[in-house]
Amino acid sequence: MIGRLNHVAIAVPDLEHASETYKRSLGAEVSEPLELPEHGVRVVFVSLTNTKIELLEPLGVDSPISKFLTKSPSGGIHHVCYEVDDIYAARDALVKDGARILNKNDPVIGAHGKPVIFLNPKDFNGVLIELEQS
Repeated sequence: MIGRLNHVAIAVPDLEHASETYKRSLGAEVSEPLELPEHGVRVVFVSLTNTKIELLEPLGVDSPISKFLTKSPSGGIHHVCYEVDDIYAARDALVKDGARILNKNDPVIGAHGKPVIFLNPKDFNGVLIELEQS
């Protein structure tokens, strides 16, 4: 079902500082910031040869990233995103298998403009998984 790793998302308390660290220390190519108010985050993508790193900063105290940073103030890995060929078929197979979808079973549009779903980390060894339509 899952395809390639699309990105690993890292929650950060300061997006500008994190972006500069990746640029300066690692020589990375970092995208311009993108605000996603419907998800409560501001993001940048670090381009790698075989995938991306998504740096996430909360947009306000109600952001799920704010809650994450309360537990891990310096940041950390928030989720991994895998591509799937058919987001609806993937959702249906996962629900049939007993997995819980966090966004009310309906895909939402993610940072790449494609449908995504998030899977309950309690069903996947404590890891929040995002599936994105390829």
